[in-house]
This record gives sequence, C-alpha cells and structure tokens, in this order.
Amino acid sequence: MENYTMEGRTYRYYGQDPPLYPFGYGLSYTTFRYRDLVLSPAALPVCANLSVSVVLENTGQRDGEEVVQLYLRWEQASVPVPHWQLVAFRRVAVPAGRETKLSFGVVAEQRAVWAGGWHLEPGTFTLFAGGQQPGQRTRAPSEVLSARFSVTGTARPLSGC
Repeated sequence: MENYTMEGRTYRYYGQDPPLYPFGYGLSYTTFRYRDLVLSPAALPVCANLSVSVVLENTGQRDGEEVVQLYLRWEQASVPVPHWQLVAFRRVAVPAGRETKLSFGVVAEQRAVWAGGWHLEPGTFTLFAGGQQPGQRTRAPSEVLSARFSVTGTARPLSGC
C-alpha cells in the first residue's frame, strides 16, 4: 500500500459522502433536547484546556439513554485536518421529564495538528455537542449545538507546553 491518505476512508474525511450509519446513530424510544452549551474560557492560551458544559433534557414519556458527543472543528488550520474530530462522548441515562447538566474537558492535546510533529496553533475553533455528528443527514431525534472559542498566542510544539 502506497497511499496512506485517509480521504474517503474514515468518517473524519468523507467529504461529500456521509457514512450510512454515523457514530452514535441508533433507535431510541424517547426524545432529548440539548441547551445551555457553555465553553470556558471563550478565549484561551495555546497550551490551556477547555471546560465544556451542556444541559441534556429527556423530553419524552420514557426513561432513556443518550450518547452525548463532542466534536471539534478547526476553522483555519495550517495543515489538512479532519472536518471534525470526536473529542469526548458519554452515555447518560436520563429519566423521563428530567434533565442533567454534563461537564467535559477538552485538553490541549486534542487540538494538536500534525506538521512533521504535533503542534498547537492559535485560531478559531468550533465545538459541537449533541446526540449525533454535526450536519448529519441520517437524522436521529436529537439536535446538535455549537459554540466557537479562540486560542491565542503563538504556534508551538505540543512538547513545549
């Protein structure tokens, strides 16, 4: 094998053809609503970690479980990167009519790009939180929230943090 590119071979690089059954897709007997996506801090230094919280509400008549997924998108990376990358997920049981607030951490290493070595770059990023991938055509009964954050400072090797 001489072509090691991932273009068209994994969900991260599918381009215009989405996977038939994306990560987290499945049948549920209830419905969920996401709200109050909070990123802290909204502007962070290049080596800092990001804190994320989101509220998940079971709006259906039955108890249910949801796979909460966080995806990261680089808005202007200096090298080719995935359309979005899964950075966290958690299966959560929520009783009917109840809600729960979930907290996640996105560490600096998850923002690193490969440019002959792992590097952290400043720029703008979008974080997606929901029960499915962003822009998913095969719809599950769930939505996806998004919020932007910025990374300040100068680019540096990951080992320099």
